[in-house]
Amino acid sequence: MSITVEEIKNVLDWISEFGKDETGGMTRLLYTESWMNAQQALKGKFEELGMETCFDAVGNLKGTLTGTEDGAGTVATGSHVDTVVNGGKLDGQLGIIGGYIAIKHLFETYGRPKKNLAVLSIAEEEGSRFPSVFWGSKNLFGIASEEEVMNIEDIDGVRFTDAMHQCGFDFADGNPSLLADTKQFVELHIEQGNTLEMEQKSVGIINGIVGQKRYNIFLKGEANHAGTTLMKYRHDVIQVYAKIVTEAVAAAKEVGDPLVLTFGKINVKPNVVNVVPGEAIFTMDVRHTDGEILNSFTRKVEELMKEKAKEEGVEIEIDCWMDEKPVPMNDKMIAVIEEACKEKGLNYRIMHSGAGHDSQIIAPRIPTGMIFVPSIRGISHNPAEDTKLKDILQGIEALELTLYKLAY
Repeated sequence: MSITVEEIKNVLDWISEFGKDETGGMTRLLYTESWMNAQQALKGKFEELGMETCFDAVGNLKGTLTGTEDGAGTVATGSHVDTVVNGGKLDGQLGIIGGYIAIKHLFETYGRPKKNLAVLSIAEEEGSRFPSVFWGSKNLFGIASEEEVMNIEDIDGVRFTDAMHQCGFDFADGNPSLLADTKQFVELHIEQGNTLEMEQKSVGIINGIVGQKRYNIFLKGEANHAGTTLMKYRHDVIQVYAKIVTEAVAAAKEVGDPLVLTFGKINVKPNVVNVVPGEAIFTMDVRHTDGEILNSFTRKVEELMKEKAKEEGVEIEIDCWMDEKPVPMNDKMIAVIEEACKEKGLNYRIMHSGAGHDSQIIAPRIPTGMIFVPSIRGISHNPAEDTKLKDILQGIEALELTLYKLAY
């Protein structure tokens, strides 16, 4: 039996009941009731298929279809089960239910694999409830810091540790990783952008996840009367900001794809109509798949910012508070996924990911591949987030044949 769009829709509708909100969106935050109910429901679903299931210390869930060859290791798939607040029904959980459906059909068609086949429902990736991201995948490798979460709280003042303990989980404390014997990992995910849709492709094979640098930039000039202060005597932070944005964006366009540059937020003081602005803080987000190009470009922009501030007699402070290196996917995994797409006659392209995913934590430690399916109008983190079922089907078919090649 082939995978059908009806089966995909049924399983997706079923899991989406856990955290569904009144707007039709999804809110399933780490260590909440809806999160716990979803994990327990997935555990039951995996066990119905004959999988062995277990949670790790922090709430990552693994379902394993045991292979026939002892010591052959595990091929794993999956993604994160948490959502943003009022998000969509695909981000994260598509990778879980897609992995489950693929393994289910492999088992029904070919019986047990040689290697173990596993699907992971990773506890958290989004950082939507607490100011901590990749808590789930980092704990799979013992690289999460207890100190970072020990004293943090959510917006309602609930402590991270209290929420975790209430769900019956605690820190790992040396417990074995759910990925201890894993030989390869594949993540299915929505694109969260519009490249595949614009190019009329149903599947994206990811060759790497971009590196990111994020900045807070502080400008201090002199607030003064808007009517009486001549232009040549001003120390106007907005003039500096405008020059920086204009010239930096032009430089980014000159470098070209896949470099992206975003000035996303600005706060100005005193922020009134008749006063020359004297202080500002703004943000800058820069991403590229090549670490050297990313570093070279940001160095040039930092020098540009200093130069423009000096021209207007404005003080500047530049704080680069995030510096994530690009993460390439494994070449052999890319080749296996591409071979699967060709054999299935799927409509695919090779591309990079401009957003972060659990695979960026896993890939430096286990050979990893990623498969994208299109997002309609590029919308994500929104109740309108959606993908055509026929495209989801192609993504799961690519995943199914990839798992077959790796585990059978």
